[in-house]
Parts: sequence; C-alpha cells; structure tokens
Amino acid sequence: MSNSINRRSFLGTSLGVATTGLGVAAASHLSAAEEKETPPATPVKQKPIQNETILHARKVALDILKPTPKQLEHGLQLHADSLVFDSYGFAPRAAIDGDKLAAAIKEDASPQELQDLREDMGMTRCVTDPAEHREFKEAFDAAGVTCIFQNAGEEGQDPLRLLKRLARFTYTTDMLADFVSKAVTPADILDAKKEGRHCLYLTGNGVPLTQQWETTTDEMKYMRIFYQLGIRMMHMTYNRRNMLGDGCAEPANAGLSDFGRTVVGEMNRLGIIPDVAHSGWQTSLETAQVSTRPVVASHSTCATLHHHIRSKPDNVIKAIVDTGGLIGICCIPRYLGGTGDINALLDQIDYVVKKFGIDHVAIGTDVSYTSRNSALESKKVPRAPRSRTPWRSLWPADPFVETPEMRISVSWTNWPLYTVGLVQRGYSDADIQKIIGGNILRVCQQSFT
Repeated sequence: MSNSINRRSFLGTSLGVATTGLGVAAASHLSAAEEKETPPATPVKQKPIQNETILHARKVALDILKPTPKQLEHGLQLHADSLVFDSYGFAPRAAIDGDKLAAAIKEDASPQELQDLREDMGMTRCVTDPAEHREFKEAFDAAGVTCIFQNAGEEGQDPLRLLKRLARFTYTTDMLADFVSKAVTPADILDAKKEGRHCLYLTGNGVPLTQQWETTTDEMKYMRIFYQLGIRMMHMTYNRRNMLGDGCAEPANAGLSDFGRTVVGEMNRLGIIPDVAHSGWQTSLETAQVSTRPVVASHSTCATLHHHIRSKPDNVIKAIVDTGGLIGICCIPRYLGGTGDINALLDQIDYVVKKFGIDHVAIGTDVSYTSRNSALESKKVPRAPRSRTPWRSLWPADPFVETPEMRISVSWTNWPLYTVGLVQRGYSDADIQKIIGGNILRVCQQSFT
C-alpha cells in the first residue's frame, strides 16, 4: 500500500463509498489547506464496501468518534497492516434457511432438533449457499480481523454437547481453507496474516467431563481429546455453578473447588488456556492463583468502571495479570456501562492500560455480524411458543438500558474503527498492535505445548 495516499481516495475506498456518501461523515473534516498539502497519489486498490449494514455501522461509530482525516487514515492503515486477533468472538453468521426450518417445525421436530438446525445453518451456510458465502467474506474483510478465538463449544460439560459447534467450525474451515482456516498453533495465525487469509483459533464454552465421577483422571480424559481436536482455551464455568467452581451469576461466589484446581493443572499440562470470563470473582481469583500459565478473562469488563456480574474487580484483574494473562474488553453495552458505545469500549481499555499495563489488555468482542438476509428468512418460520429461561441465563436483572446506537457503534465489522479510536487516544503504533492482537497472540505462544 502506498505511503502517500490521497485522503479522499483512501477514505472513500476504506469506508466503501465515495465522499459524497458515508465518506462525507469522515472527509468533511478536510480543510482547504489540508487538501492543498496532500499530493495526488494512486488510489488504494481496496474493495469498496457496498453492504449497507456495514456502512451504517461505520457511520454511527464515526459520528461518535469524529476522528480527523489524519487519525482516520493512519488508524485504517495501521489496522490493515497489523495482525488483528479477537480474543473471543464469532465468525460472521449466516441467515437460516427459513423454508427448511419451517418444514422441520411442520414435521414436529423437537425443540433441541430445531436449535441444532438453527445453529448448523448459522455456522455452515457460508459454505453451501452462494449469497451467504458472499456475506461471510464481505464481513470478514470489512472487519480486517486476522484471527478469532472462536466460540466452538456449547455451554456445558457433556462431551457430545461440546462436540457440535466444534464440528461445525471444523467443517467450515475445512471447506473454506483458502479464505478462513483452522489454526492449531500460534505459528498458523502468523502464517494466515502473511498470506492474507483469516483463521479461527478454537475455544470451548466448557471443560468436557465424563460426569461419571470415578476418578479425577478418568473424569478429565476428554480434555486431551478436545485439545487434539483443536480446542486451545476453555471456560472454567459458564455463569452457573459446576463441579469446577461458581459462575458469575451465583450469589454465593464460593470459588474454585478442589476438582477445579486439578482441572487447572491439567489445562496447564496440556496447553489449554483457562478462561474465567463467565466465572465468579472468587473462582476467577483462585484460578489465577493456582495456574502456572497465563489465565484470561477473554471477554469481560472492569468492575471499577461499571459494576456487573460479567465484569472483574481490580484484585481479580491483578491476579490474572500476575499469571502473564490479560482481560479482553467486550463489545456489549450493558457490560461496558458509561456511554455504552465505542467510547465506553475505549475507556475500558484505557483503564486496564493505566492500572495494569499495556501488555495485559485485548479486545474480545463477544459479538458477531449477522447476514442481512436473516430478517427475510426468519419471517418464513412460524413463531415459537414462549419458553422458560435457559439455565445459562438465570442471572440478576440488569437495569442498564441499551440503545441501538450503542450496539451498532461496537458492531463486529467496526473493528478498524476500534484501531482508529486508539490512535485518537494517543497510543503508539506498537502499543496499539499489542492491544488489537499482539497481547493475545503472546498468551497463546506462552500457553502452547
């Protein structure tokens, strides 16, 4: 990419429109003097974004950030040049096949069958459906993300339950390896960046257990199997209490069990990163205290800025940092607090950097891009009866009021603007590269066996 880029051309191609469209929101800051001092240059050869959903999200975030042209250009260039690693997230989701799901309902499929069918469609139709394939690629390219620590396990401990998402993402990366591959070593992630590809590094939303409770060794035997299948990080708990410890939604906050300590030791031995993002504060603290390798809260926030059960207080973050680990700041407004938007995300990052150091923060979005075709396909499906609250969602009521603007500003495809926001906040290029990818890559390298 040329180092001498006409600003209007760069903004137009990067944001996917001419400066008469969304580019006006960014390019209108150009002064006459700036125009004169910018020499003509060959426009950047970059695919323009034509997806109105992505463009709208960019406009909302830009209207909040209001970067100067220089900040915007520099941030977008830096983002494109850097290895960007989402410390916990989701590959773009496809729309369901409404006709197929409606037919399954007509044939009296069980609720579990329908849930599995929905998930399978959302995770694999990017392979089989041309329109969804285009959306998948467009969203990935717009985000400029090299690697996602991909949620590839349903919440729970049953190995068969945990296997389903792992199979779906293995299938997707097998079939689309030229575009998005399955990374199994940190070197694979670096190779993907060098080769201009994307990749998924897989995490499970639970530790696979036999649940026979014969011996600790027998109980943990599937951990190695799932490691061999590509899982590189596991949640200790998911909101509720399990045999390892208390989740973040348990008011007792009882901490890590004896068996949980044994599991952390096995994770350390295998090279699996313990993730306490959904764990209770005491469980998180004790996991960090007993681990001999880095621990992460891959998608969380700081309780000092906004008290929430999914946040972490300073003493927990300090314990995580002491392992060489990090906290990944998520993109969910009700967890971020404050303004709940892209600025709140940046405020959380600022807090971690100032309090705990530049090496211990990442961005773990915990959000995904969903195909524009979803609304149309969903209309084909009969409305499901109201169901009981899922086990994983039994937690206290949250009074925080989210707005559409908050959520849109931290859309997954706005990843390049997170980098722009960090440029605005005065971070050096080297420090920004740590935040947007280098820190979580380091943790992977230090954890890999």
